[in-house]
Amino acid sequence: MAKILLLEDDANLNDTVTEFLEDEGHEVISVFDGYEAQEKLYETKFDLLLLDINVPGIDGLELLKESRQEGVVAPAIYITSMNSVDDLERGFESGCDDYIRKPFVLKELLIRVETLLKRSFFHEQKQLIPIREGIEYDTKNSELVIDGTPVSLGNKESKLLQLFMKNKGEVLSHERIYKHLWDYNEEPSDSALRTYIKNLRKLIGKESIVSIKKQGYKFITAK
Repeated sequence: MAKILLLEDDANLNDTVTEFLEDEGHEVISVFDGYEAQEKLYETKFDLLLLDINVPGIDGLELLKESRQEGVVAPAIYITSMNSVDDLERGFESGCDDYIRKPFVLKELLIRVETLLKRSFFHEQKQLIPIREGIEYDTKNSELVIDGTPVSLGNKESKLLQLFMKNKGEVLSHERIYKHLWDYNEEPSDSALRTYIKNLRKLIGKESIVSIKKQGYKFITAK
């Protein structure tokens, strides 16, 4: 499950896209003008942005450009009726990762969304993010680095650490972690999750992963 910001001023399209993505298991925060989207970006950390360009208030291009300057790293897809090469160039220069032209098929939108969600730290400027002294996360290779040496992790531990790093300081529910770690044809296991948590704590310190009773886990870094 991903948290997605949808900026679309067409009420019917907004409702259609929101309902479709929610049916696919994602959480969608939908807004209808650029200023409202700007407020949401300051208030909430999103996994992906879906932005119409020609909207009331600040337009999608300027919104994304300013957001990138403010450190927003979530991948972004423009929903647009523009089709010239110049428009395309302006879009990518503003910081978008993909675009989809109106009218579009919802299945195509889903493919583009899920493709970007599989990539991590898409606009993270630093390759090595500190966790604790001597322990870092390599965003380019999606791996743990201890005292300058890459550490091999199991598949589930690697995916779990990646999820934690993308959502530092947030309480991640068990359900959200289950959906990230286990494929649709696998059976989530609370005992297995506790084992993966235990394995990570041995490497990065128990204090880095805090258990929140009846809610989930919170990942905390020293810096």
